[in-house]
Amino acid sequence: IDAQESFTGNNNQARANNNQGLQEVWAICQQFISVFAFQSIPLRVETMNTKDAMMFPLIASVALFGLYVFIKILSKEYVNLLMACYFFFIGTGCLIPMIDPIVRPIFGAVLPKTAYQFLFIQKDGDKKETLNDIEFDYVSMVALVLSAIFNAWYAIKKHWIANNVLGLAFALTGVELLQLNSIKTGCILLGGLFFYDIFWVFGTDVMVTVATSFEVPIKLIFPVDLIEKGISSTNYAMLGLGDIVIPGIYIALLLRFDLSSKSGSKHYFYNGLVAYILGLIVTVGVLLLFKAAQPALLYLVPACIGSTFVTALVKGQMKELFAYNDDEGQKKSEDSSEKKDN
Repeated sequence: IDAQESFTGNNNQARANNNQGLQEVWAICQQFISVFAFQSIPLRVETMNTKDAMMFPLIASVALFGLYVFIKILSKEYVNLLMACYFFFIGTGCLIPMIDPIVRPIFGAVLPKTAYQFLFIQKDGDKKETLNDIEFDYVSMVALVLSAIFNAWYAIKKHWIANNVLGLAFALTGVELLQLNSIKTGCILLGGLFFYDIFWVFGTDVMVTVATSFEVPIKLIFPVDLIEKGISSTNYAMLGLGDIVIPGIYIALLLRFDLSSKSGSKHYFYNGLVAYILGLIVTVGVLLLFKAAQPALLYLVPACIGSTFVTALVKGQMKELFAYNDDEGQKKSEDSSEKKDN
């Protein structure tokens, strides 16, 4: 009897482990499918809290140094081939939402209006949960084909214009899928990455080596000799996507704070956006002046955080600014989505 019970317990444990493994595999597949979901429901937004913000520079440092070691050990050509294959599929998915609004007015009146839907539902007894609700039509498929052609062009030619279009698509996706829950979290994140950027750019050759070794759209490149050579330029200045996404999610937080005040003004958002643009201008100016790589966050972080503090001091809202927490709004949106599923 004891042996029977032991066998039954082990068997149940094995089934539980198998089910957990299958769920993890399905979660990965779900994310992959969502990349090509055309007009599907948005991916779940990841909210970064204070602990996440404190750990982020450390995790980013480990990942950056890991890529550096990876480049040094393996052949550069082999690494770029693997990265090119990966970014072709990801780039195709991220570019579809940008192409769809452009081609829809052109092909919408010509192509059939028929729409298709893939509904992925997880059932646990009487409870149902919608994992993915993928909807697309013929215009969406046109956008998919055009996106794939554009990514193929980039994979073959590596043109700087294609690189920047894909880079902006990745940056927009990053800002959409990642958000901060408070101004305090944003200040911790930006402050940590301020020192992260300075160390890895000025203190070592790791950041520059990784940025220049990967021939994938993980950065925006701007031709320095554009006037002389036109679009065939070969000398570039670079801006990492992290220098867009990280300040971008902070400025998006400022916009949500503006909207939460219900005053109708968007002073924090506009001031933060202007400060970010001025910070970029200063970054490019210093880059051209010293003709050396510059950590963009060295200039962007003081600009963004400084504009927020100055605006709060002028409006007398410093206490309200740091008391704001976006977790409640996030919970409400998740609760509403769960009710729809049930």
